[in-house]
Amino acid sequence: MVIRRPLLIALSVVGLLVLGAYAWQASRLPLVPALVERTPASPVAQPGAGKTGAAPVAVEVQPVRARSMADDVTAVGSLVSNESVVLRPEVAGRIAEIGFRDGAPVRKGEVLVAFDAAVQRAELQQAQASLSLAVANHRRAEDLFARKFVSQSGLDTAQSQLEAAKASVALAQARFERTRIRTPFDGIAGIRKVSVGDYIKDGEALVNVEDIATLKLDFRLPELYLGRLQVGQRLEVTSDVLPGERFDATLDAIDPLVDAQGRAVQLRARLANAGNRLRPGVFVRVRLILQSRPEVPVVPEEALVAAPGNIQFVYRVDEGRAKRVEVVTGARRGGMVELVEGPAVGDQVVTAGQLKLRDGAAVSIVPVAAVAAAAD
Repeated sequence: MVIRRPLLIALSVVGLLVLGAYAWQASRLPLVPALVERTPASPVAQPGAGKTGAAPVAVEVQPVRARSMADDVTAVGSLVSNESVVLRPEVAGRIAEIGFRDGAPVRKGEVLVAFDAAVQRAELQQAQASLSLAVANHRRAEDLFARKFVSQSGLDTAQSQLEAAKASVALAQARFERTRIRTPFDGIAGIRKVSVGDYIKDGEALVNVEDIATLKLDFRLPELYLGRLQVGQRLEVTSDVLPGERFDATLDAIDPLVDAQGRAVQLRARLANAGNRLRPGVFVRVRLILQSRPEVPVVPEEALVAAPGNIQFVYRVDEGRAKRVEVVTGARRGGMVELVEGPAVGDQVVTAGQLKLRDGAAVSIVPVAAVAAAAD
């Protein structure tokens, strides 16, 4: 019997479909696990085995220390001269003499600028001559009155003439002194703005004088600190002019008026300026110590570990194991943190290696270099 070609093709397709279905079904069957012969030399590992024998974690520790801690507030301010004045003449005149060098120290009462005072000097001499005559006349009148040659009225006239002559001398002396510009206090002269021969009008600026042996410090603080401010509180002052140096100052005055716009209170402190190293007008940073608390437990900042929920804790080392202790922190100063609640002074806390620690884990105290090597 002859099989037709279309029928042959149909049978071949059906056969391929059957073979494909069989192969797909065979691939879904699970493999038969091989038997593994267990020998005493290779025991089956049990869950949790080996934890108690884990190697200690290398850590660095430091003791909780006791040190003084201060509650403070920082601000910025400017330095001001203890005394500052711009010398100005009360009368017009021509400068005849300048008695100082720019930037040099001057003493109280020293004549810095002298005007041409020929007229005032002549008036003073005239008044002094009149005074001498009035003194002689008064003595003569007293002598004649004692011998009953002059009446009481004549003596009174001589007395009034004497007083008038004294007043004339005082007036001439005052006019003469107005031609002499004197420094009102010890200080340092500034840079003069005039020269010998200049004609100066009354009230024109001549030179400034600054007392900088002691400096004033003006700064502001928010009004919320007003209740904690007291005259006499200590300040620490730093400036970019002398980097790395600190200067002690004392709160000297508190302005009774609070700025209504900025809600700040104006403060003034005072500090000694040994060697005139600081100058008025310099920008400074101020740290005002509101309260000092001695013997406060502190730890390095690196000992703190943050946890979810705004929680902080440290690891305290006790008998070779790390114990997690939650802490409440306070002020921070110079890399140290105050412990309001937590380990006591003298307890050892971990400062490096906390990432590999768990509560109750065994620890091995090693130097800093060893901890870094173990972390690497």
